[in-house]
Amino acid sequence: MKSEKGTLPETPSGMSIPDSTLVAVCDRRSFLRTAALPCIATCASAFVGGPLAAPLLAAPAAENDAQFVREAQFYEKLAYKKIKCKLCPRECVIDDRERGYCGARENRGGTYYTLVHSRVVTAHIDPIEKKPFFHVLPGTLAFSIATAGCNVNCKMCQNWEISQVRPEQVRATYAPPAKVAELARENRCPAIAYTYSEPVIFYEYVVDTAQAAHEVGVRSVVVTGGYVSEEPLKKLCKAVDAIKVDLKAYSEKFYKEVVNGELKHVLNTLVTIRKQGMWNEIVYLVVPTLNDSDQEFQGLARWIKSDLGPDVPLHFSRFHPEYLLKNLPPTPLETLERAKAIADAEGLHYVYIGNVPGHPAESTYCPKCRKVVVERLGYTVGAVHLKHGKCEYCHTPIPGLWS
Repeated sequence: MKSEKGTLPETPSGMSIPDSTLVAVCDRRSFLRTAALPCIATCASAFVGGPLAAPLLAAPAAENDAQFVREAQFYEKLAYKKIKCKLCPRECVIDDRERGYCGARENRGGTYYTLVHSRVVTAHIDPIEKKPFFHVLPGTLAFSIATAGCNVNCKMCQNWEISQVRPEQVRATYAPPAKVAELARENRCPAIAYTYSEPVIFYEYVVDTAQAAHEVGVRSVVVTGGYVSEEPLKKLCKAVDAIKVDLKAYSEKFYKEVVNGELKHVLNTLVTIRKQGMWNEIVYLVVPTLNDSDQEFQGLARWIKSDLGPDVPLHFSRFHPEYLLKNLPPTPLETLERAKAIADAEGLHYVYIGNVPGHPAESTYCPKCRKVVVERLGYTVGAVHLKHGKCEYCHTPIPGLWS
């Protein structure tokens, strides 16, 4: 399954901005029942005339942009007020008053700053399965947030309206870490998800918010493309509870031509996450004609088994035409089933099919007795046959974060 997409209404000026919906809920049922009611609290309402402004999340005035600025971590000072960013593999060398590739970090007089700390452009309450995390707190809700920016440019991006813009091009609201943690707890979300765009770009905000969340008993999960350098990744692993990586393809050619990145760095990210003992899941968006060969599926499955282990969940997700790849059709179901069959044959224990609601491969099966231990229909979780993290039928341990 791919990183989930938010609603993007058109403003009178024609600029697309995200509907940053913060819904007060008690449980999944009340969430579904009240989702369309006028009592919804929306931080977008502060600037697009939504139904009810969320207190303490009013849109900041333009002159208050300084509240979003913090000194960045992971950069090197160079001569002549230049800096080298050390956050991601691009290692941009940036002149004074210039920005890096992501557009969300700026060199000001030889000091590097993030421009998106607490600068939330979209926020929703989602099922954790939408991320997707299938082995993390099934059936619960995740308080999901994003800022603007990304350090790659995927031609199939679902959220390009916020990922491929600079912070000042998208309206935002000020949501400091403690406030986000409070909102997650108030809305009975056991986890905050950093998602929609690229959490690496708002790295400092993620780490600060995860710390604030842990102080009130809320976990943090990250949905990322995995394009991050090793040192900041290790620090991130100490701050959050789970990471899902969108592995775009098992091909350097695809990464170069479709993502504007390099596969080797993402593979290194996955290995590092595993070595750090962090719970990790992988999503592979299957794009017709571009990354859907049997050879690629087999190579991917073999690499996961040998370098990460057979228990890392792998989600083969259906592609839908988006952004710069609208000329391609949705992924045929038979392609997804073929990919799963290949990965199963290579010995991976948890292989899923995503974006195909109702498919049997949405559920989690015990790798030993093959009985369903977590039943799913779309984003809805049915029966859960786990006891203390083990299959109720044969007592085989099922890895994940279950409580």
